[in-house]
Amino acid sequence: MRERVRLGSGYWRLWTASVVSNLGDGVATVAYPWLASAITRDPVQIALIGVATRLPWLLFTLPAGVITDRLDRRRLIASMDAVRFGITIGVALFVTAVADDLVDPTAADSAPGANAVHLLVLYAAALAFGFAEVLRDNAAQTVMPALVDRSQLERANGRLWGAEMVMNSFVGPPMGGLLIGLAFALPFFVDAATFAVSAVLIASLGGTFRATGEPSAGRPSFRADIVEGVRWLWRHRLLRTMAIILGVMNAVVMMALSTYVLFVQEILGLAAASFGVLLSAGAVGGVLGSVLASRISRRIGRGASLFTAIAVSGATLFVTGLTSSAPVVWSMFVLSSFVAVLWNVITVSLRQTIIPDRLLGRVNSVYRFFAWGMMPVGSVLGGVMVAVTEPLAGRSTALRAPFFLGSLVFLALFLYALPTLNTARIREATAAAESETPTAPA
Repeated sequence: MRERVRLGSGYWRLWTASVVSNLGDGVATVAYPWLASAITRDPVQIALIGVATRLPWLLFTLPAGVITDRLDRRRLIASMDAVRFGITIGVALFVTAVADDLVDPTAADSAPGANAVHLLVLYAAALAFGFAEVLRDNAAQTVMPALVDRSQLERANGRLWGAEMVMNSFVGPPMGGLLIGLAFALPFFVDAATFAVSAVLIASLGGTFRATGEPSAGRPSFRADIVEGVRWLWRHRLLRTMAIILGVMNAVVMMALSTYVLFVQEILGLAAASFGVLLSAGAVGGVLGSVLASRISRRIGRGASLFTAIAVSGATLFVTGLTSSAPVVWSMFVLSSFVAVLWNVITVSLRQTIIPDRLLGRVNSVYRFFAWGMMPVGSVLGGVMVAVTEPLAGRSTALRAPFFLGSLVFLALFLYALPTLNTARIREATAAAESETPTAPA
């Protein structure tokens, strides 16, 4: 109870908005890939949905950081939630109009090709949604230090991640699978409604959420602001290493997930509702991670915690590639989600602690440029890998191949991280930030 008072009403309003919008995201996790698989069975074309969603992280992340540091961050979040509402409503109306043309993706006589018009609309919506998401998410990560004390960041982020995972992976996906069974367009209407609610809640936050320490006159050019953020991150060895590692990890995960819906349908033999239940494993692992992250971090150290996250993630990919058992895949999803939240709670809190507030939006955007900008690359690789491997080794082996390659990449990342990503380096960076060192450590 005492902790709730310290976190404050502003934090809990942000928490509620995130919970609501992540319910919609969880519904969309099932709805979008299932919609794509009803339009086409081509692994490359399905992977391009993920590419369109993540491409803005490569194209727009750096400008988004400057915008975040120049404007009120609360208003940015609320505005982008409103934009996402508009886009998702448009998708819902589109799906309503073309519902009769959609096929059963598990049927033997499903159309092998794709309806070009349907796919183009889906790609355009995914791309527009991605641009709004980049600006929204970058602003959202800079708001937390204005709402809670630095000493509470890991706990506040852990609770937020835990609640988001419950809605995103436990409640949302099964709901999405059930809603698809009622009407193809229904999950998209529900998703849109959650963005509307989130926008209202964020807009109701009291106060101003502008970056502190920004000059009132003589502001540098847009390009100069971007360069400053890039230089700050690149000179900070710890954050630079973390950004590179996360970028490769995200590329590998997207490589595996880009055709995941085909893996689930053809290897595991699951229908839409069961697909949602499978994705609920993310909530189980995510909640455990959010509850235990700060304890594990204190017990074994933040460096050891991050190494554990890398090692376990690689192992879960390997086991997933080997099996045809849905319960085993569910278990691997629990483990991978657990260590993903462990990684996120530690690294997000660390960035919020050591990056100066006036640079938080820009440096965060550079970090996420590496971390998220590699996702569309991974999506393309995953789709191409399946398409190229299938004629050589068969469909089953092709759908498993991204998981095996991904596990090898994680092993290489573990070795790369050894010299830098350790508890001693993290303590040095935190101490430098607490003493308000004006320049980043080399």
